[in-house]
Amino acid sequence: MSSSSNQPTPRDEGRRTFLKQSSLLTAFTLVPGPVVQAASFELDEKVAGAFEKVPLKLEVNGKKYKLSVEPRTTLLDLLRENLNLTGTKKGCDYGQCGACTVHVDGQRVNSCLSFAVMHDGKKITTIEGLADGDKLHPMQEAFVKHDGFQCGYCTPGQIMSAVACVREGHAGSETEIREYMSGNICRCGAYSNIVAAIQEVKNGGQKV
Repeated sequence: MSSSSNQPTPRDEGRRTFLKQSSLLTAFTLVPGPVVQAASFELDEKVAGAFEKVPLKLEVNGKKYKLSVEPRTTLLDLLRENLNLTGTKKGCDYGQCGACTVHVDGQRVNSCLSFAVMHDGKKITTIEGLADGDKLHPMQEAFVKHDGFQCGYCTPGQIMSAVACVREGHAGSETEIREYMSGNICRCGAYSNIVAAIQEVKNGGQKV
């Protein structure tokens, strides 16, 4: 009969577990990057294969499209990757920055949070569809006049929300404008200029 001194203690078990985990972590870090990337790509392909594409009809900036998309495709990705309308920006991808704002049947929408298939048969307007040929939309002209942008990355979403702000009657005061536009983040801090641009369009009585 073996003595109790030969039995593994909790401390010994803890050491063994630690050594096993350390060995696994070390082995994983030594796996070549291309191998990890290949495995990830293969998994993505399998996931994509599980989704059957569905037909989708949209009118985007006055042009009608018949498409076939995966149900998981967001409206933002459809616009940028399928239709090459890259004016709509991907910022946070969580609906928190407003850079992806577009109009769906006249209402502003965060396109990163909206599946494309939800908008079958609807009319989509992006920043590319605001101007009338070479003539800028009044809100675009006001943004230029009041320097309502700096780096410009958030500007398409800012302008789309600004148009909706005036159209929906939320531009009665600076406070009201700031509240309505609070979902659009400008990391350059051009907020006062953006408010001035919106006020000019609203006070000018121009159709938006």
